[in-house]
Amino acid sequence: MDAAAGVAETATAVASGEVSAAAVTSAALDRIAARDRALNAFTVVLDAAARAEAAAVDEALADGATAGPLAGVPIAIKEELAVAGTVTTFGGRGNTTPAGTDSEVVRRLRAAGAVIVGKTTMPEFGAWPFTESRAHGITRNPWDADRTPGGSSGGTASAVAAGLVPVAIGGDGGGSIRIPSACCGLFGLKPQRGRVTSAPEPHLWWSLGTCGPLARSVLDAALVYDVIRGSTTGDLFQAGETGSFVEAAGREPGRLRIGWSLKPVARGVTPDPIDVAAVRDTARLLADLGHDVREIDPHYPDPTAAFVPQFFAGIRSEADAVEHFDRLERTTRQTYRMGSWVTPKVRDWAIRQGGAIAVKANRVFDAVDVLLTPTLGTRPPRVGQLDGRLFGAGTLAMSLRSMPMIAYAALWNVAGNPAAAVPVGIGPDGLPLSVQFVGPTDGEPLLLSLSAQIEAAQPWQKLAPV
Repeated sequence: MDAAAGVAETATAVASGEVSAAAVTSAALDRIAARDRALNAFTVVLDAAARAEAAAVDEALADGATAGPLAGVPIAIKEELAVAGTVTTFGGRGNTTPAGTDSEVVRRLRAAGAVIVGKTTMPEFGAWPFTESRAHGITRNPWDADRTPGGSSGGTASAVAAGLVPVAIGGDGGGSIRIPSACCGLFGLKPQRGRVTSAPEPHLWWSLGTCGPLARSVLDAALVYDVIRGSTTGDLFQAGETGSFVEAAGREPGRLRIGWSLKPVARGVTPDPIDVAAVRDTARLLADLGHDVREIDPHYPDPTAAFVPQFFAGIRSEADAVEHFDRLERTTRQTYRMGSWVTPKVRDWAIRQGGAIAVKANRVFDAVDVLLTPTLGTRPPRVGQLDGRLFGAGTLAMSLRSMPMIAYAALWNVAGNPAAAVPVGIGPDGLPLSVQFVGPTDGEPLLLSLSAQIEAAQPWQKLAPV
């Protein structure tokens, strides 16, 4: 199948026998071989293993097995999730031993018929919203090779936006699904805290992180979420019941109260006029679709007291677990030292603070059903944010550079709410436009229905012109 084929189209074609999983996988591997040198989206390509896995899917279907919902779909996995037989690098050089088993998310994908074709780049431990590292170099945005695809799931976004794979898995601890989705013109839903298991790890950056797909359509993301969602007994957090995401993506949202705001959570950030216009245009479109749309002040609480300690605790816990601490990047080791004050007691206090912040943040949903904001506080920056020669700009410098990227995103990691980056066209600078929808607790179905309505009313370009 060609590069434009999505998850639903691919799985249907494989299940019906119109095309084989082997042919779909071979085409994806050929695209990766031809185009990834310019993008640097993949850290490892599992050529032989993926071909064998695809052949096994075809053999099972020929023997009369029921096709899984992701039958024959090539999928890439962010470097923070374990894939059996590959090193879980977390974007760096600290580990050298291949994982013995898949993470639970990867196991569920395979069980649904997906074919794992490789792993995607990320900054070390996902610390920054720019996908650059000493170990793997600079990952580029397929819309403009001089621009970042965002981060930390930048390799995931670059691979999907360029059509190398129809969907790929990322993670979001401070915006890292939504930020690269916005930079690369993708739909990226950060799910409710506890919606997707982190097993075998009990958490991903304590209460901040979760993982999920970056996709070119709402339906494609929903299909993958219906496969991977659900917690295990070892997870620190669990989400409430919602019903099928695919069904939610296929139904009308009804008339909603939608509040829009350009006010950033982070002080000192001024959104780009291009992104301001995208929010205003989307608000008008929503009103034309029959929704009750109004500008509001969300009265954001300050999430710093909860976010910063958990950020440090997340970096430190992952750094403590690697095999070769001395191989970590200079900025990572500096961040580790700067976070030494975050004892378990401080970390647990920060998690409790997050609960209090969530109560304040969620008051906005007393007045509206969905909050509309910019996804980013800036247009996608140029590559080289981590200093191309040294990959060591320093923790403080990187924190300041990151602030406009996370200005609208990180609060919702602290609060745990679902939030989605929704593509809404191409800007006058030739880069994708994106807006963020934030929903109430367990509100993913609402966001999926609304995003699908926007997608139908204003279809977006799905492949970058690389």
